[in-house]
Amino acid sequence: MSHLEPEAKIFACSQSVYLAEKIAEQYGIPLGRITMSKYSDGEFQPSYEESIRGLRVFIVCSTFPTADNLMELLLMIDAAKRASARHITAVIPYFGWARQDRKDKPRVPIGAKLVANLLDAAGATRVMTMDLHADQIQGFFEKPVDHLFASTIFIPYIESLGLDNLTIASPDMGGSKRAYAYSKFLNSDVVICYKQRKEANIIDTMELIGDVKGRNVILVDDMIDTGGTLAKAADLMIEKGALSVRAICTHAILSGGAYEKIENSQLSELIVTDSIPLKKESNKIKVLSCAPLFAEVMHMVHHNNSISGKFIM
Repeated sequence: MSHLEPEAKIFACSQSVYLAEKIAEQYGIPLGRITMSKYSDGEFQPSYEESIRGLRVFIVCSTFPTADNLMELLLMIDAAKRASARHITAVIPYFGWARQDRKDKPRVPIGAKLVANLLDAAGATRVMTMDLHADQIQGFFEKPVDHLFASTIFIPYIESLGLDNLTIASPDMGGSKRAYAYSKFLNSDVVICYKQRKEANIIDTMELIGDVKGRNVILVDDMIDTGGTLAKAADLMIEKGALSVRAICTHAILSGGAYEKIENSQLSELIVTDSIPLKKESNKIKVLSCAPLFAEVMHMVHHNNSISGKFIM
């Protein structure tokens, strides 16, 4: 190793150890040692149990609820800064609070911008994430952001299915850009669902723009939360004559009654990544690991190599 090139070490927040272990294995180094002291009132304090002075540190932490995940990441970044790490990269496979990317009504926060400010204040020198809910969130940061796309993981799987009469679908108008990108790469048709909500997580009406009769449909979205949108979209498409309906969603939040909705829906399969751990198993849910993608990009970043080859669309 050149004396000009700092060694890299990978650490993980408590709830992301399952993924960080796989990333470290793919990278080819052991996962770094860290201890978490906890006080009786719930306060916690991370401590690095090995020297990181002058090194490049990758901290793996998906910031899904509870907020303890985000707080733990901030404390680990601060600890790394105060331990004289040379580079501190926050590896956030699932960037929580990303749905709060704008003021959609008066007197509400822009949570994604606040989180970006907190990461910057804590001392992160780089952020690495995947399939942000809104691409423009990258602009909330004053530090470099590596925004990876799960299409690198999903497209080979879609191609392996060998589906005829393939149609890519967006479950809402906001995801149309993503659906068009997939359809262009796969040379397929596109349909879009138009939905209106009564309130968050509750759909009032849904209409289909496009024809799915006799088609094998794949719904594309960045996340699945309660599962209501995808379940309703799948049922609507089968009703309109689709042969089969699958869904690919990068981040499997799966809150509330999501598992029951998926099981009772017309979805043949839900394909997700392991950016968030599943709460329970389901025969309808297929998990593809994002660990190889992150490990390879982390290796490229550490050696100052271009990562543009990892973007296939």
